[in-house]
Amino acid sequence: MLTVHTARWQQEAEDLRAQALTAAHPRSRERLMALYEISQGSNATQVGLKTARNPQTVMQWVHRYNAVGPEAMQYRRSGGHPPLWVLRSKPL
Repeated sequence: MLTVHTARWQQEAEDLRAQALTAAHPRSRERLMALYEISQGSNATQVGLKTARNPQTVMQWVHRYNAVGPEAMQYRRSGGHPPLWVLRSKPL
């Protein structure tokens, strides 16, 4: 059974919910809320269906949280093209 180990990081399930509601980035909010739902008895398949995410991705979020902690749920942009506002703000 997939378990979110909140006590390991001196947290409770409600802390995940509070962080999800205040996180700066939508992807961070999504990940934290998924962890909260799993801690409340949902499974990765149910959360994946609600969020249109692959259940394996949801499971990876749980494993990453359990191994690294809440900081692992913060979205960090990696690769790809920079946002248009960055390209437009650079002088020619």
